[in-house]
Order: sequence, then C-alpha cells, then structure tokens
Amino acid sequence: MKIGLLVAAALLMLTALAHSVLGERYILRRLFRRDDLPRLFGSDWFTRRTLRFAWHLTSVAWLGFAALLVLLAGDVAPSRDVLLDAIAVTFLLTSVIAALASRGRHLSWPAFLAVAGIAWLAC
Repeated sequence: MKIGLLVAAALLMLTALAHSVLGERYILRRLFRRDDLPRLFGSDWFTRRTLRFAWHLTSVAWLGFAALLVLLAGDVAPSRDVLLDAIAVTFLLTSVIAALASRGRHLSWPAFLAVAGIAWLAC
C-alpha cells in the first residue's frame, strides 16, 4: 500500500469539500447578490447556474482524481479497465450535474457524456 497516494487522495477530497462549501458560502453567494451579472438567454439565471455548476464541477474532478489515486495506492496495479471505469463515472457525474443545473442548456453536458461513454466502451 502506498500511503503517500492515500494521503494525496485524502487531501484532494478535503480540498474538494472545502472548495465547494467555502466557495458557495463566501464567493458565489456574494457574487450573486450583484445586479450587474451578464444576462444570457434573457436573464441572469443561466449565468448564475453556469457559474455555480462550473465551480462545483471542479470539486467533482478533484474527487475523480482522488479515486484514481486510491486505486493506484494498492499493492497491485489496477487494470486499465478499472481506471477507465473511474474516469467514466467521474465524467458521467459531471455530465449529469451540468445537464441538471443548466436544464440542458449548457452544451458541456453532451461532451462530458460522450467522454464517459467513450471511456466506458474502451474497457
């Protein structure tokens, strides 16, 4: 077992949690109180949702990397398929979050879904 990789994974998980919680509380909420955000599609709703889900997708990506580090920390190297599964799950979650948060309006979710599908099919 490679303890250093587990420590790195734990740091990533803590960073992801702090990033989402503290960013929501101290950055996003304060930013959204402003009345001069750009208006896309007729209102600032899309701008606010895009900023919020993009902020939190960073945390999802870090959690995906943490999962890869945990897999790589074992005594036996994980198979290519196991690593691809972890990547596929990370991008599937990313796609779902982007699609739900934007109500399908942000065009990142099909790209993320395609990445998830390609990674899964490559197994």
